[in-house]
Amino acid sequence: MNAERAPAGTGGMKRRLDVSDAVVIGLGSMIGAGIFAALGPAADAAGSGLLLALALAAVVAYCNATSSARLAAHYPRSGGTYVYGRERLGDFWGYLAGWAFVVGKTASCAAMALTVGAYLWPGQTHAVAVAAVVALTAVNYTGVQKSVLLTRAVVAVVLAVLAAVVVTALTSAHAEAARLHIGQDTTVAGLLQAAGLLFFAFAGYARIATLGEEVRDPARTIPRAIPIALGITLAVYALVAVATLTLLGPRGLADATAPLSDAARAAGADWLVAAVRIGGAVAALGSLLALILGVSRTALAMARDRHLPHALAAVHPRFGVPHRAELAVGAVVTVLAATTDVRGAIGFSSFGVLAYYAIANASARTLTEEEGRPNRLVPVVGLVGCAALAFALPASTVVSGTAVLVLGAALYGLRKVTTGNDNTSH
Repeated sequence: MNAERAPAGTGGMKRRLDVSDAVVIGLGSMIGAGIFAALGPAADAAGSGLLLALALAAVVAYCNATSSARLAAHYPRSGGTYVYGRERLGDFWGYLAGWAFVVGKTASCAAMALTVGAYLWPGQTHAVAVAAVVALTAVNYTGVQKSVLLTRAVVAVVLAVLAAVVVTALTSAHAEAARLHIGQDTTVAGLLQAAGLLFFAFAGYARIATLGEEVRDPARTIPRAIPIALGITLAVYALVAVATLTLLGPRGLADATAPLSDAARAAGADWLVAAVRIGGAVAALGSLLALILGVSRTALAMARDRHLPHALAAVHPRFGVPHRAELAVGAVVTVLAATTDVRGAIGFSSFGVLAYYAIANASARTLTEEEGRPNRLVPVVGLVGCAALAFALPASTVVSGTAVLVLGAALYGLRKVTTGNDNTSH
């Protein structure tokens, strides 16, 4: 075995997380700022077909989650699809998955940090975003168990706020079920684009898989935690979408800059608006916390194989975390949070994550029955769905996302040429 391909449990990583911990991390990643921000753009694309787009995104997410869970149980190591693609399809495809994840999710980190700023202090969005990144990087640095405790608190607050919005909306005299009807404004292209935008909010279950070296009994824990977290998230999102549609309608939801706040106002519950602002900020903090965890673990795996600087593969002797990778990710996200725009970051992240999961599904398709292969249709539907949603995103996003993937492939080729061999081949 290559020295950089450390087996599970080596290098100081400790298995501390059980099923409930893993579910909480997945919920903290998925039930985050996406539900506070993605409904408006998705409704603009799908029109009255928003719930159909949500269902489509959920189907693709389910296939991706199933493929990821089976692969994670078979390869319980940090890195997620970077590891699976390398082991099942070859070094290049693993590298490309890792590249897509690190680049796309680093952009997502910036989007979440900017969302924190937009909710807490709109006039100082970038400054608050930078402060949030610095603070959460420090939390992650001191150990994954502290991150889980903070994530539990975040999930509890966000679920309480969302429950208040749903109950208030569905019991309001201003709610109308007729606003849920699907009309002539729904198109196939619009549904695909909306599903691609909504997928951004579903993608957090990858965080469970990327923590493979820190989960107890991963062959049992990961396949249980991923579908539980995804199922809870889908139920929450469906309720919130129905609640906001009954108050605002498709057009009102599409025009809303803060859909849940506007829904609270439409229900005549001005007291709830402040709670929604706090909930949005807390949700974004939870997403950012889990994102930094996931990106740093993938960076650790890639650094072990020298696709990233090998210094990033170090694990802190006391805290048992990849501290250099976390600091590097935090530094890059800090720069992006100070300079970028949230909408562009979300679109770019969606494209990168869909490319990542396309490789995960292609990898799962090669599993044998003895290795825990999912139903043969699942990875096929997941792969086709990822491609369809990625290329249905706005043209500017598709062009920039494709360019970054091509750049990553070029860097891989350049590395092979300069080293004269593949240091990570089997």
